Amino acid sequence: MNEVTRSALAEHPFLRGMPPASLDVLAAASTDVCFPAGHRIFEDGGFAGKFWLIQSGHAALDVQVPGLGRAVIDHVHMGELLGCSWLFPPYRWAFGAVCAGPVRAFEFDATAVRARCEADPLFGYEVTRRFLRVFASRLQSTRSRLIATSIAAGAGGSAAGNA
Repeated sequence: MNEVTRSALAEHPFLRGMPPASLDVLAAASTDVCFPAGHRIFEDGGFAGKFWLIQSGHAALDVQVPGLGRAVIDHVHMGELLGCSWLFPPYRWAFGAVCAGPVRAFEFDATAVRARCEADPLFGYEVTRRFLRVFASRLQSTRSRLIATSIAAGAGGSAAGNA
């Protein structure tokens, strides 16, 4: 694990344009980590004590489906945020995440970042605003996938009904 600098964080797309003082706070709460392919970063239902900004590679988000095993529901790629459950109680992962290949990331101590968000409203607003953009984007992506799945199921059903 290596020390993370303000300048290294400033280059990550998620943090681009963040005030230098805020980057310093995040740098103090982070480390540079590498995970091998197949490494489970976190498990659905586990305590959400960390979050990551992916520098290289990507991770698959999955859920445990009773009777079927794990189902991949999305991917988080280079330049993106991994882990949102740390920001809101009860601080439990809503999904699991596993490395699809080698992953390098900035890893953040969620408790330290959350405490700073509470103590410094301007910092908290800056962090929350960036997370909300991710939430909105992922919600829109999920909506699009659900519509596409619904259309495909309807087309399949129509064709079967006409046969």
